Amino acid sequence: MKKEELLKCLDEELQDKLYGFCYARTRDGHEAQELYSDLLFALVKAAKSDGEVENPQAFIWRVARNVYADFSEARRRKTDVTYQGDADELLRRMTAEGEEQDDEEALRGIYRRIAFLSKAYRDVMVLYYLEGLATAEIAEKLEISEVAVRQRLFAAREKIREEMVEEAKKERDIAEKPLNLDHLDYVIYGNGSPSSGDPRLTLRRILSKHVLWLCRKKAMSAAEIAGELNVPTLYVEDELEILTQGENGKYGLLRRTENGKYIINFVLFDREEIQKAHAIYKEIMPAVTEAILLFVQEHREEYLALPYINKRVDMNLILWQQVHPMALLFAKMVAKCMEEQFPNLPPVDRPFSIYGHVDYGKTYGGSWNAVDNKDVGGYAYVSFENIGNAYMKRHFACKYGLFKDPVTQLTIRAFDGVEIASLTPAEKEIAAKAVEYGYIFREEGMLHVKILVCEGDQDAPFAVTYRLAEGPLNPAAEWVAARLAGWIKRNLPKHLQNEWRYANFIASLPVLDLLLDALIERGLLTLPETELGAEGCWMTFQRYPK
Repeated sequence: MKKEELLKCLDEELQDKLYGFCYARTRDGHEAQELYSDLLFALVKAAKSDGEVENPQAFIWRVARNVYADFSEARRRKTDVTYQGDADELLRRMTAEGEEQDDEEALRGIYRRIAFLSKAYRDVMVLYYLEGLATAEIAEKLEISEVAVRQRLFAAREKIREEMVEEAKKERDIAEKPLNLDHLDYVIYGNGSPSSGDPRLTLRRILSKHVLWLCRKKAMSAAEIAGELNVPTLYVEDELEILTQGENGKYGLLRRTENGKYIINFVLFDREEIQKAHAIYKEIMPAVTEAILLFVQEHREEYLALPYINKRVDMNLILWQQVHPMALLFAKMVAKCMEEQFPNLPPVDRPFSIYGHVDYGKTYGGSWNAVDNKDVGGYAYVSFENIGNAYMKRHFACKYGLFKDPVTQLTIRAFDGVEIASLTPAEKEIAAKAVEYGYIFREEGMLHVKILVCEGDQDAPFAVTYRLAEGPLNPAAEWVAARLAGWIKRNLPKHLQNEWRYANFIASLPVLDLLLDALIERGLLTLPETELGAEGCWMTFQRYPK
């Protein structure tokens, strides 16, 4: 009979006899279970080897006697180093004695290896060896079959034994070094409504960042991640659960694959990748800025004629308002040119998405936040928007309840002008804050809005700028698209190819900064007096029908 057929002989009657053999030679049921597991493991191992056996029954019993001999020797060694006194004294004694130091290190290595097993195997090992439960009790407790318990014990013990023998030196080196967690920072942007669940809120720990990084290009299991980071699997499993669920249980930083491994769930590039992408946009920016500067000069009167209700409107305020849309418009034009390169990949449909890159010491771009509501301050609809960039701080993020803020309410009242004499002392204090924020200004006993206020929908202030897409920027957009599409295909993981639009957005981040610099250098933009000024925000509104 070939050895690979050996296990066919292990019928129920023979298994009972083998267990009886083990029980008769051990001190209790737990020890019998341990010897029996060793015996079955040895038979499984023998069945995986090449060769033949003439008498299977005789071979099995010979294996049983050899396993018992090894078991007895191991039990004797364990008894020799067993100490019935104080545990702390034992530890000091083991540390002091050279020969027993090896036993101590081996024991520590075993416990450490148990910690690095995945949960399914770790639970079985702990219940069996540390809590002393029999395999039948473990099966009942974990609600699995007893066969599954034994299989997991075999697999776990084989892994531990192999690693303790073959990687002893490596394990001593690992034990002496700290966790493999170097400094790693990400720059991550968001698009949409973060109220629907912003997974960035779970990215607060160093461990989170390194788990993400390992799963960036290939799917990995908890055990594989634990081995790479030198962190017990227990902690990695907890981290994986947090990163997969995110803030709302629907959109997390990781996704779980069909085979139970984990891979990144958002666009994230390394330093070298993103620098190459930024270089593509940077190379074309001189041509882009010249086209935009010429366009602004040619359409100056049209910008000034937009439906603003302000008492004072100047080109400086308008251009500060327009720069962010100009940068975004160019990136969208590039994306439009690339659509043929990514067929059958529709835009991602989720309320909020994130994307980013590893911080390489240079942060580009800015923020653009908007809050809107109906039936505000006597108007059918009001939208309040603000920007942040290298030259100014934003006044607010996506701040819910913004229209209940007294400063905002007073600013809306100032659309039609407010007499200072009509204000109460408390309202005057609010007005002073609004002036400080740059929302309103005082003139001849009246308060007027200083920030731009446009009648219409949110797109009304940008009717002129959107015409850039009709021709002036097309050659530059096509040039970028031809080069960037290849970069995205090479560097974006296949399972995230449908998020190529976000990859393009990250690549386009230098556009805003370079455009701002060019407009300031040419004198079309004047730097704000303070970081929080009228230049950074605006409102649009709609009246009720008459």
